Amino acid sequence: MRVLGIDPGLTRCGWGVVDGSPGARPAAVGVGVIRTMAELDLELRLLELHTAVTALVREHRPDVVAIERVFTQNNKGTAMGTAQAAGVAALAAAQADRPVAWHTPSEVKAAISGSGRADKDQVTMMVTRVLGLSAAPKPADAADALALAVCHVWRGPAQDRLRVAALARGIGAPVTTRTLPRWTGVAK
Repeated sequence: MRVLGIDPGLTRCGWGVVDGSPGARPAAVGVGVIRTMAELDLELRLLELHTAVTALVREHRPDVVAIERVFTQNNKGTAMGTAQAAGVAALAAAQADRPVAWHTPSEVKAAISGSGRADKDQVTMMVTRVLGLSAAPKPADAADALALAVCHVWRGPAQDRLRVAALARGIGAPVTTRTLPRWTGVAK
């Protein structure tokens, strides 16, 4: 399985590509950071990010794109930009017909280091060790993206099996146009 990990951000968006399968040592294929200039208007920064992620998906042809799930940050401005960057990355994956997997920071930290409270230095050290890299990926956004990809390689298939089992029991069944009420355009 090939996974493109995305650590979303407007100024620095980390990306990492990993090949692997559960129970086997994953291998790093590529890593880097997409940078946008803070002076640009938001829509232009998002366009640059979308263009770059689209190019990465075309170049590396991942089976899945794993994106960090943004759920809370102390700085609401940073959280908004991070969420917008994550949405743009998910859009690029969807346009390429690639599934998207969302992983929380604590889930990624636990997968790569054994502790959901690991700091950035611990994550970087473990990514370097797990992938057998000669040097630590820099900046931390790049290491975090590789950690996301490794997390999905190791945990994604198990989560997929749980989702399929839940759907079979009718839990979390997808909503289709047949299950939604028909919109008539008349306010009640």
